[in-house]
Amino acid sequence: MTTATAPDYSVNTIGGPRHFLLRRLHSLTGIVFGGYLIVHLIVNATLAQRGTVYQDQVNKIHELPWLPLIEWTFIYLPILYHTVYGLWIFLTGQPNAISYPYAKNWFYLFQRLSALYIVLFLAFHVLSLKYGVFGPSLGFDPHSATRTIVIHMHYATWITWLIYPLGILASAYHTANGFWTAGITWGLTVSASAQRRWGGVCTGLFVLLLAAGMIALVAAGMQDVTAGAR
Repeated sequence: MTTATAPDYSVNTIGGPRHFLLRRLHSLTGIVFGGYLIVHLIVNATLAQRGTVYQDQVNKIHELPWLPLIEWTFIYLPILYHTVYGLWIFLTGQPNAISYPYAKNWFYLFQRLSALYIVLFLAFHVLSLKYGVFGPSLGFDPHSATRTIVIHMHYATWITWLIYPLGILASAYHTANGFWTAGITWGLTVSASAQRRWGGVCTGLFVLLLAAGMIALVAAGMQDVTAGAR
């Protein structure tokens, strides 16, 4: 049985002999940012516990020493590199799921499409919450975390129930499938049985991330704005 996969023409068009290193760095930065995403979504899910639980978690994060350095080292720089190189892969790749409709080819195609949506979603998410580019009603105040998140989610129905659910779904899939391919990339899952076992773990990771993200979304979206005063 053939398992033809989409050719990666970036091998010959970017990096030359350094392509191997660039791809490994792309995989590594994806793992780093994926680790951050896991923590981020689990922390956000504490919104469902009401009270000061979510605020307490935000306070712990913002009390970390050298927080800007930590953010740039483990969040911003990894995601910037991963995004730029990933976009090159998207533009130069040749998905062949139509010609060879095997599961892994469809996974590859969905990985690329989810990446494109995540880029747009992250731009909105970061620019609105962290930098208030789209107005104060969409901004985030770490000292009033629950209230500002609830206000953010009540700004527009299409933001709460379209933009964010798709962003959570795309992020959960991209992370879980990326972790699965990372096992192959780093030579940790060579055999078919090892890939199946690791696939089961990554499926569980997808469910965890999707559930955590949706719990946070529903908790914020269903909470009354005045109730999120703390």
